Amino acid sequence: MDALAEELGGSPELFPYMLDLPRDGVVFLRLKRTDYEQASFLDARLLTPKTSSHALPWPQVAAAIGAARLAERCGFIFHIGHVGSTLLSRLIGAHRAAFSLREPVILRTFAQLKGEPHVQPHAWRHDDFDARLSACLKLLSRTFETRQLAVIKATSFVSELAADLLARASAPKAVIMFVSPESYIATILGGPNSRQEARVMAPSRLARLHRRIGGDAWQLASMSEGEVLALSWACEMSALVRAANSGGERVFRVDFDRFLENPEPLLSSVLHHFDIGGTSEETRAIIAGPDMQRYSKSPDHAYDAALRRDVLQAARAAHGAEIRRGLAWLDRAAGGHAAVRDALTFAMGRG
Repeated sequence: MDALAEELGGSPELFPYMLDLPRDGVVFLRLKRTDYEQASFLDARLLTPKTSSHALPWPQVAAAIGAARLAERCGFIFHIGHVGSTLLSRLIGAHRAAFSLREPVILRTFAQLKGEPHVQPHAWRHDDFDARLSACLKLLSRTFETRQLAVIKATSFVSELAADLLARASAPKAVIMFVSPESYIATILGGPNSRQEARVMAPSRLARLHRRIGGDAWQLASMSEGEVLALSWACEMSALVRAANSGGERVFRVDFDRFLENPEPLLSSVLHHFDIGGTSEETRAIIAGPDMQRYSKSPDHAYDAALRRDVLQAARAAHGAEIRRGLAWLDRAAGGHAAVRDALTFAMGRG
């Protein structure tokens, strides 16, 4: 076994940061256990002047993965965005039998390549996408301790790839996180940064939803902000419905608002769903820990369920008309398109 295979097989310290598509390689970063624990996003925010990176050609990486006999063994958190997925990832990661990874950028690339196959490298053969995806999942499945399960929290738009991931021979389990359309729209309207993010992502979400329904039904220019947010919810939620249909009983649903009402039993259910286990004392200790009192994406800031309720109530008071417009748009869209109707049915717990 060569040095690369030995290192890849020994721990996840060499993290597969991104695909180097022009050179058909993989860029690795060297991360410590604390780097994984602290990172809210395994993306460009990891990069500092002190970051150690290594670009390696695909044949060398593939050979090392084979020599190390790495296997796909991981779980997933899929979500619609702004629904507590980072918090849940941190809570899961607080259990000694779990290893949490949050939003690896390399999975975003695979989701984009899946949705836009014309941008895949011309030199790739028909099976090269799956070969590289399998290699990526094997690398992301590595943990620091043998008994641990890697639980990957994906970026919201990676849900486009979720059905394919859940259909893999490794039969991974997943948690799907969401909130009602009303709660989602209020959440986004409650923060200037989330509103700006929604505006930036709206064109791609519209394109994805149009692909799902098989035609062009709406134009952003004629839609109000509340309607655009409703469309965003429908896009992301309908992708999760496809994933749930693919995964069947290997998918566990979490409505974040219901989670916050009584987090301990739901966290226990999530841990058992992933076969991580956990006693009632362990689960209680995790809930009583610091993660429930901090903003998960920026743990230096205090944030809890009570503050979230205040933000939502303020958004409802200030933007009630837009929320109503968004919900009315969803009702109309559901009347004409099964994908939107199925998303609403799923969110109400009937699908």
